[in-house]
Amino acid sequence: MTDAAMTGTPPLLEVTDLVKHYPVRSGILRRRAGIVHAVDGVSFSLGSGETLGLVGESGCGKSTVARSVLRLIEPTAGHIRLNGRDITHLGKSELRTHRRSMQIVFQDPFASLNPRMTAGDIVGEPLSVHGLASGRKQQARVAELFEQVGLRPDQMRNYPHQFSGGQRQRICIARALALGPSLIVCDEPVLVAHISHRVAVMYLGRIVEIADKTELFRNPRHPYTQALLASVPVADPKAKRLTPLVDGDVPSPVNPPPGCAFHTRCRYAMDRCRVERPVLVDAGASHQVACWLNEGTGREA
Repeated sequence: MTDAAMTGTPPLLEVTDLVKHYPVRSGILRRRAGIVHAVDGVSFSLGSGETLGLVGESGCGKSTVARSVLRLIEPTAGHIRLNGRDITHLGKSELRTHRRSMQIVFQDPFASLNPRMTAGDIVGEPLSVHGLASGRKQQARVAELFEQVGLRPDQMRNYPHQFSGGQRQRICIARALALGPSLIVCDEPVLVAHISHRVAVMYLGRIVEIADKTELFRNPRHPYTQALLASVPVADPKAKRLTPLVDGDVPSPVNPPPGCAFHTRCRYAMDRCRVERPVLVDAGASHQVACWLNEGTGREA
């Protein structure tokens, strides 16, 4: 449960049963031969001023969720509400107004920057596109943004290749901040334990556990979450580590297993896990988990 939910304040972002499937085509006629279940029924909410970390192995659907929420790709099903407004099916002209409220920091800071534009022009472009500033006013705003992210204003004349990888990422952050958005999606590896208020764990297109950051690291309930935490490097050789509880490889999203998608790798798998898919249920204060091992700990979410 978010702070917004507890105080009765409407959430900034509300995602309900989000689904994104991609057709797999083969043969000369490019007939559909299957479906990639990239995201398969994801729901969560985010309060104003809150940071939600979405974690999981590569290919679990994190980037697809991020891009779907921002309508950079069209969801197959589900609903996305921003500031109480359903933006799932808005057309381009209607969506343009909401674009100012939601921005993204892409994973690759070099590929997302136009090599033919100066850093200052890149950061100032959103201001021009939305008609918010031009000329000296725009230059002043861009200089302010450069200082805000730890870059010098005189670097506004430089091109992307003249910056280090870290500096290029700062340019991307400055561009995302230019319009003063209420929602920023960072599609990149970040220090989840240090900046997130809550953490959601994804596996094969679904959220299997979501909890307050402290609660999740202190008391992970899903075997997959436990395996992820056990794989985190620890600098202290004497520190107690969780025992990994995972075997084998991630199943194909084209043909996901029935029941709990994690049962093919879980040492605790029961017969029920192979035929019934668990839903998120309350497993304590601000803690939900989708695992039959936790049956009876709470109610359906």
